[in-house]
Amino acid sequence: MDDLKNKYLAEIAEAADESALEAIRLAAVGKKGEVSLKMRELGKMTPEERQTAGPKLNALKDEINSALAARKAALGDAALEERLRTEWLDVSLPSRPGRQGTLHPIAQVTEEVTAIFAEMGFAVAEGPRIDTDWYNFDALNIPAHHPARAEMDTFYMHRAEGDNRPPHVLRTHTSPVQIRTMEAKGAPLRIICPGGVYRADYDQTHTPMFHQIEGLAIDTDISMANLKWVLEEFFSAFFEIDGIKTRFRASHFPFTEPSAEVDIQCSWVDGQLRIGEGDDWMEVLGSGMVHPKVLKAGGVDPEKYQGFAFGMGIDRIAMLKYGIPDLRAFFDSDLRWLRHYGFSALDVPTLRAGLSR
Repeated sequence: MDDLKNKYLAEIAEAADESALEAIRLAAVGKKGEVSLKMRELGKMTPEERQTAGPKLNALKDEINSALAARKAALGDAALEERLRTEWLDVSLPSRPGRQGTLHPIAQVTEEVTAIFAEMGFAVAEGPRIDTDWYNFDALNIPAHHPARAEMDTFYMHRAEGDNRPPHVLRTHTSPVQIRTMEAKGAPLRIICPGGVYRADYDQTHTPMFHQIEGLAIDTDISMANLKWVLEEFFSAFFEIDGIKTRFRASHFPFTEPSAEVDIQCSWVDGQLRIGEGDDWMEVLGSGMVHPKVLKAGGVDPEKYQGFAFGMGIDRIAMLKYGIPDLRAFFDSDLRWLRHYGFSALDVPTLRAGLSR
């Protein structure tokens, strides 16, 4: 047994890798290994011989297994050390050239619009993008049979069977923010409501998710004349062209009465759109005097207060101002497009220093 012990401990110590170590294990303590065969011979021995040979064989097997485990761990440590030696990284290498990020045109135009209306005393109000159909439709005087409430136009949230809570929708406009703000702050009030909205539509000028900004002003003596002045001041500042003409056309919206579509003066020269000149007109937004039922739904007394409201697409006016031909490109996540149309994050729009540079 001493010869077996010395033989296998020497071979284990000299094993160069785990495959050699496995071969030694099989030769020594494997099913047909020398130590295993010796242990099978115990059955042929007398009881006295087994009492002597049995413990020695078990001790030999344990010693060989311990030596195998220790050598395997040593080989693993050596392999890791070699890998760490060869797979190293020089952290003093120069970094890649730094690049300054750019603002998305939607973010830039939202800041521009906010700066303009802030100068006219409008605060910014925000609300949830998932809202109940009461805030999105009922409170805005949109009846149950209105086409906008159909599932082909509006994204409704899934409701489990037996759920009796009011239906929830992805808001189709930022008008629910007007109701929530009236409930929270009452009147008089002067706010704009920018944010993302959702409708089931997709083509060159429509996407399922887009951005709107709506305005609301409520007081005791507000009229359509105030609305016209505010919008003309906004267009002049946003397009940075003095004296842009506007045209109001009678229309119908459930939440305003009277209602008007607003066009701005423009012309087409060699296929290029020019704002603020020419004899053509382009529709840019909807507006009107807030319907008394909408004021009442927001907790404002329609006998005492009245106001105007308007709404326009941020994506649409960004396309007009910066010559972006396809609305879908806003959501393509193309860095080349963003580097071309993007804006410096350090240039904060103000009326004094300029909106876009």
